[in-house]
Amino acid sequence: MITQKPKGTQDWYGEQMNKRTLIEKKAREICAAYNIKEISTPVFEHTVLFQRGVGETTDVVQKEMYSFVDKGDRSVTLKPEGTAGAIRAYLENSMYADAQPTKLFYITPAFRYEKPESGRLRQHHQFGVEFIGAKGALAEVELITLLTRFIRELGLKDAKLHINSIGCKNCRRTYNEALLAYLYQHEDSLCETCRERMKKNPLRVIDCKVPECKEVVKNAPRTIEYLDTECRTHFEELQQLLTALSIPYEIDTTIVRGLDYYTKTVFEFVNSEGFTLCGGGRYDGLVHEIDEKQDIPSVGFGIGIERILYFMEKEGVELPPPKPVELYVGILGKEARAQAFALVSSLREAGVVTETDYLDRSAKAQMKYANKIGAKNTVILGADEFSSGKVFVKNMGTGEQTEISLDKLVEFFKQN
Repeated sequence: MITQKPKGTQDWYGEQMNKRTLIEKKAREICAAYNIKEISTPVFEHTVLFQRGVGETTDVVQKEMYSFVDKGDRSVTLKPEGTAGAIRAYLENSMYADAQPTKLFYITPAFRYEKPESGRLRQHHQFGVEFIGAKGALAEVELITLLTRFIRELGLKDAKLHINSIGCKNCRRTYNEALLAYLYQHEDSLCETCRERMKKNPLRVIDCKVPECKEVVKNAPRTIEYLDTECRTHFEELQQLLTALSIPYEIDTTIVRGLDYYTKTVFEFVNSEGFTLCGGGRYDGLVHEIDEKQDIPSVGFGIGIERILYFMEKEGVELPPPKPVELYVGILGKEARAQAFALVSSLREAGVVTETDYLDRSAKAQMKYANKIGAKNTVILGADEFSSGKVFVKNMGTGEQTEISLDKLVEFFKQN
């Protein structure tokens, strides 16, 4: 057990770590262009934050949270998603007093106890953005354009935008009445969990993944049929803006998202096989739910790094490999070690990926090691080289050797 990772987790190293690093770098680059500032919140929060924010009737709160009582007899939870913690930080640090709107992004681990499968782990990593303080549809469009660019620049092609509106609390009341009336006609066909959901939050039934329940809700009333004037206008404006920006989309009335804080717009990027890459939407009531003294509209999204890698693998998308070792510096003799390592340090400071010997290998063993790690060039440094001030750089691909002055070595590799 001690040498086995927990079920549903992953060790990151080598090629996969390089891919994850590049994805996170791309996320940061794009957020910088949108003037979205990074935030980092604790990996655990008070459990009540997720109960109130995410919603007690959601699968996340009911089945998937890692909660425990700490030594101070407080119930805390490893965060299952990033939004609630970001909004808590926004409120606690009085960011609403700054120039508005506030735009935040995070790249964070998240924890959910669920059956591990492709692109879904018990500890996964999430890139998310929260746009706080704007109620117009342009806020949703900003995040959708950001995601569209992010997906495109990662090289993914099979991901189409699906949108829906689930309305606000006002129109939801009317919708819930119609949905309940329909569900009661088919109650015997619903799973036990959905029968319970009907009493507390009937909209959650639409999101059920049990095949029998999915069959029932195929003909259930849809939220967009019950939107009030404000919500309908908001949804129409969203569509107009997307059309004007030439962003293709599909209205998908089955999207309700799995978290209670969503209102009005919900959206997902979905591939041709029906797998969801990412999702988000508007959550105008979440700030008020966490702090009743505040009532600030917000919109956001979350996208899993593991899910991105899963989609990239399915599409055969390759990311650039890490920089190869440009130069391997072999060291002969203890008397040359300090000078040689000083040169290695100078090369590294100049941005040249450089490796050297730490195990007192023979010259032959060092060259074998240099070849094994894929070094493009090698040099051997010993007392003779430092005495003459000259060194032979060997191209490991062609075998060609070039004589260079030691004091010109750093400049040579900077230019090449």
